[in-house]
Amino acid sequence: MSGILYIIGTPIGNMEDITLRQLRMLQELDFICAEDTRVTLKLLNRYEIKNQLVSFHEHSSQADAQRIIDRIIAGESCGVVTDAGMPCISDPGEVLVKLCAENNIEVRVVPGPSAVVSAAALSGLNTRRFTFEGFLPVPKKERSERLEALRNETGAMIFYEAPHKLKTTLSDLAGAFGGDRRISLCRELTKLHEEVLRLTLSEAVEYYSEHEPKGEYVLVLEGSSDTSSEEMTVEQALVLVRKLVDMGERPVDACKEVAKEHGFRKSDLYSAYCKE
Repeated sequence: MSGILYIIGTPIGNMEDITLRQLRMLQELDFICAEDTRVTLKLLNRYEIKNQLVSFHEHSSQADAQRIIDRIIAGESCGVVTDAGMPCISDPGEVLVKLCAENNIEVRVVPGPSAVVSAAALSGLNTRRFTFEGFLPVPKKERSERLEALRNETGAMIFYEAPHKLKTTLSDLAGAFGGDRRISLCRELTKLHEEVLRLTLSEAVEYYSEHEPKGEYVLVLEGSSDTSSEEMTVEQALVLVRKLVDMGERPVDACKEVAKEHGFRKSDLYSAYCKE
């Protein structure tokens, strides 16, 4: 009988943000796959947990992943962790989950802190809907295309950014969305120097021209409010419907939400959606 893969959340900064279940699972599992074994070892040592650590990161090969899957098929249970927060979202661990699904291996979640959700809650912006974008592409052409695709996004947009790239990213965001667009910059979440700045993009660019960015950032950018119901076409409304469906909403509920926000009849949108 095969083992189980456990997706285990870990603290995003403050090591006290760990649950009793997480500690028990990290102790009881046959082995743990870690993005950086040195980082995970600090957490295990803090709570006097002795367990085998296996390195699995973005540069790991398909053969590395298969060796882990083979151990689970043979009956061992494995926990996958990232350096901080929930693994398997914009994270190498998603490869293991995909392989487990292909091999009919059971996967369970042991949830923990998430920098994305924490930043959204702190932002002070409308986050009833949001899209997680992770790190923007570095090449200028790809970055420009990605920002252009987000130009009419009405939900809040959440990005990760490193301190040495923050100034460039803020300038690019201001160029794409306008200096008046509001942004919340969440820095060093749950750590000693946690800070949240709620500014416009122009204010953020000016602030960081005088202050050197420090620490890891989660950026929460306000969604667009420029598209009115009078200007929006059915095709544009269907784009929003498809985004909601991709996020897990039922088509009928997605059509109802978009229709209410933008002045369409739900039946018209649903009929158009079903004809696609």
